[in-house]
Amino acid sequence: MNEKNYDELLNIKTTGNQMGFHSSFHYHRYEATPYEALDSLFEMYELNSKHRIVDFGCGKGRLNFYIHYFFQAEVVGVEMSENFFQEAIRNRDQYCKRVKTGKERMHFHFGLAEQYPIELRDNRFYFFNPFSLAIFMKVIRNILLSYELEKRELDVILYYPSEDYIYYLENQTSFELAKEIKLSEKDVSERFLVYRLT
Repeated sequence: MNEKNYDELLNIKTTGNQMGFHSSFHYHRYEATPYEALDSLFEMYELNSKHRIVDFGCGKGRLNFYIHYFFQAEVVGVEMSENFFQEAIRNRDQYCKRVKTGKERMHFHFGLAEQYPIELRDNRFYFFNPFSLAIFMKVIRNILLSYELEKRELDVILYYPSEDYIYYLENQTSFELAKEIKLSEKDVSERFLVYRLT
């Protein structure tokens, strides 16, 4: 299916990029993960209804609705743009007209990623290069602090991973590379990396 077909299936609108850029260089422009890439990820990576996924820089919520629809997992979208946050809420309302249930398992948090209070139920964390390394490090530290309170298997999923993110996870945290999913022979950066802490 193409992008339009998936949006129609989920009864949402997530196409289009952000117009303009945030005033701080720490926060990158919004771009939704292509549905085709999500299909490839979840052919190789298992999710189920016991997982609770946090998407940092969720934009209009595409990943959240895709995961909820296909895996019935609980999802959280964290978004700092008020416009995108409102679009995600509208999408949730439209999505719930299609699926009729599950609104209580779909959450959107308006605010900065580094200020999102990691819940002890959160166990999967998704990043499509939403911000600088400095912000990423703060978010990962918050995740690790939650791990100290409640030991559990945690996954950090990176799409188009930056070398800075990779270096930090591999050299300054206890996360270990669990899976690499390559999407292109031509573009070596077009891949998913899954880092795990158990």
